This record gives sequence, C-alpha cells and structure tokens, in this order.
Amino acid sequence: MAAPTVLRDDLDLPVRLDPGPVRRVVSLVPSLTEAVAATAPGLLVGATDWCSHPAGLAVARIGGTKNPDVPRILALAPDLVLANDEENRRPDLDALRAAGVPVWVTDIRTLDDAFRSLDRMLTAACGLPRPGWLDEAEAAWPEVRSPLPGHWQADGPLAVVPIWRRPWMVLGRDTFAGDLLRRLGVRIVHADHAERYPAVPLPELLACAPDLVILPDEPYRFTADDGPEAFPGVPAALVSGRHLTWYGPSLVTAPAVLAEALGHPFVQGGINAS
Repeated sequence: MAAPTVLRDDLDLPVRLDPGPVRRVVSLVPSLTEAVAATAPGLLVGATDWCSHPAGLAVARIGGTKNPDVPRILALAPDLVLANDEENRRPDLDALRAAGVPVWVTDIRTLDDAFRSLDRMLTAACGLPRPGWLDEAEAAWPEVRSPLPGHWQADGPLAVVPIWRRPWMVLGRDTFAGDLLRRLGVRIVHADHAERYPAVPLPELLACAPDLVILPDEPYRFTADDGPEAFPGVPAALVSGRHLTWYGPSLVTAPAVLAEALGHPFVQGGINAS
C-alpha cells in the first residue's frame, strides 16, 4: 500500500493526504470555493452558506465560516477541507483534524501571498493543473498604475475604509484588502494601527479628515443609503466586497472594477466628485 503524502500548508502545519487523487473537497471560505469551482467544479462536495460564487453552485451547505456543522462535514467524507486562518475558527479545524480529516489552511495578507497560496492549494494540495485564471489574475495587476487618475493629488487619496458599523471598524495594518488598495494608489489612514481591524469611534474617523471613505458591501453591506451619510462632505466610494476582499477568480477583474469605483466615487446628494 502506498504511503500517505504529507504536505505543509500556509501555517506550516502538516497535512496528511491519503494515496491517490483528491476527489472530495469541502471549502469553508467563499473565495476558496470559487477558486476550486472555477478550476475543477466536480471536486467540491460541500461549501458554506456564504459561498455565493459561482452562481448555482450545487453542493451540500455546511453552515457558516464561523460556525460550520462539523458532523455534517464529516458525513460528506471529504479527502480535504480548505480553510483560512482569518476566516475560520481554530477549534472547528482542530475538531476536523481530530476526526482524521486533512485540513489545508491558507494565510493571505497580500496580493503576492494570494498568488502563491492559491497555486500551492490548487496544485500541491488538490492535485490540479495550474488554472488559466490564475495566470490571468497575475497578468492583470501589474497593469495597474498609481496614483488613480482624476482629481486626486499625486500621492493618492487618504482614505478611511470601514468594514463594519455599530461599532465602526476599519481596515488597519497587514490586510489583504489594504494591500489591494495600496496598489491602486490609495493611502489608508489606519494602515499603521496596532490592530488589523480596529474599532474606531465615528468622531475619530471624521477627525482624520480623509479625502475619501471607501465602503465595501461586505462583510457589512454598506449602500448608498447606509454609510455615506455618516461622512458628510467626504466623497464616498461604494465598492464590491468580492473584488476587494476575495482571493480567487475575482482577482482577474478586480483591478478594473475597483479602479472604476474609486475613480468615480459616490457623493452624498448625487454630486460626482471627479
């Protein structure tokens, strides 16, 4: 009998894979679900309730990213579970490992991390050929030039980037979304904060005198009627959370989608700031 293969994930934790190809995968991260589905759709047997792409994905749903149904995952008999150190809770992953299920954990803080991690996850862990969409994504990003065109100063807009309200929370240091915005010429007010996602009261956010407030539609769903009104007089860009925070096939179009949103920000009252 062939010996198991032992690989190491992004956290340098051992992942023991049985001999033979990986045929059944459960994904606990929406962007990783999309990455696998776009590469080898027949591999996925389970995904979270939040895995919305690709549309019409017909797999078993196993709960949320923070509260997966471990017994249901085990019943699917996966060869491999895909997770992320930021998205998923370690006790849930430990429970899967204790039941003998291999778990591959990604750790992605920058765009370069995403390219390396996705390649390893798909080719080494899942045993798939490197997908064409990953090459397209790598080719798309070097074409971005900073600063953004238009009315912004040469050093780019200074932006506050809320990800939640009640309480207000913003992008801080060492985040994937922050790295994408930096590559697009945006300076983030809280990029040097001690926390990655600090809670900052609204008066303090306004006191920063930002040039721009960037409001994604996830994890909190900011809209034209929910978010911009809290920053009177500050141009507000409503952006796709999938293109700002997901690492997967969305990276192919993310530079164009985000640059367009940031170059033509929504402003309270319908005034275009450009």
